[in-house]
Amino acid sequence: MRISGGVARGIPLVTPKGDATRPATDGMRQAVFSSLGVAVVGARFLDLFAGSGAYGLEALSRGAAGGVFVEQDGKAAACVRKNIEAVCKSLGRDARDLTVLQADARTVPLGPGDAPDLVFIDPPYEIIADIAPALFDRLAGALAAKPEALVVFELPGELDLAPAGWTRLKRLGKGARQPTVAFFRASRASP
Repeated sequence: MRISGGVARGIPLVTPKGDATRPATDGMRQAVFSSLGVAVVGARFLDLFAGSGAYGLEALSRGAAGGVFVEQDGKAAACVRKNIEAVCKSLGRDARDLTVLQADARTVPLGPGDAPDLVFIDPPYEIIADIAPALFDRLAGALAAKPEALVVFELPGELDLAPAGWTRLKRLGKGARQPTVAFFRASRASP
């Protein structure tokens, strides 16, 4: 697995051994960031269920200002830190604009004080139906200061999310048993 675009393109990313994480594929990340385009440049991000940190690091490679990675698993969080080091070295910058929180993404504080422009969510597929409603409710409060913020949610093709108070702007990927990504914005903002 590698960074698929931007200045750090081609930098390999380490992932924890075993099946504790399911990294986003290079192709899916390319499609996501092609869709996001210039919205990434200068953006602050929040990468929930970070795994290897691929979504946030892809954003960094493509011009994001910085962000926060939230990962509960200790081995995965260690991989995120190693990947940050490799990507920052490639970019010739330090990592002071990046934070790794080893915490549960379902309960980590999401205060409106430093609302991100982009939120990447790539949880274990088997928990999505249970966690999505509460997670979107929490994000609505955290993103109130940034009505144009986007939530990028990876989910299996057979699952459809329609969170109350949110508008799905687009969905990438097709078919059951395939990863897809849905883009959401709080409904109070015009799409």
